[in-house]
Amino acid sequence: MPSQTRVLYVDDDPDSREMLKTLLAISRIDVTAVATAESAMSLINAERFDAYLLDSWLPDTDGFELCRLMRKTNPTTPVLFFSGAAYDTDIQRGFDAGASAYVCKPDVRGLLGTISHFVSHSQSMTA
Repeated sequence: MPSQTRVLYVDDDPDSREMLKTLLAISRIDVTAVATAESAMSLINAERFDAYLLDSWLPDTDGFELCRLMRKTNPTTPVLFFSGAAYDTDIQRGFDAGASAYVCKPDVRGLLGTISHFVSHSQSMTA
């Protein structure tokens, strides 16, 4: 995976944000992490990211609604859920909102593979 891969991670839990930033940095993924949908949308409008990573539970709206908003702004950038909401109905809600993939916490190895897959696919489509 190229070193310039940039991911926006939206999760209201500060420990989860810090842990995932550290783990993804080891894989040479640059992570910007925020706690709210409002902060995420501000960044999306100002910067370019290779992928968006969402939790389903956020303080100002749920991740599913945020995913729908992101899709209106950018229909092609991969949106991945990384959430503890692991019921089939949660996963289906993610896909219905426009998610590219849904990985249940704490499967970090699966998340890394999923990010790699979607980012490399996305980059090959724009090359």
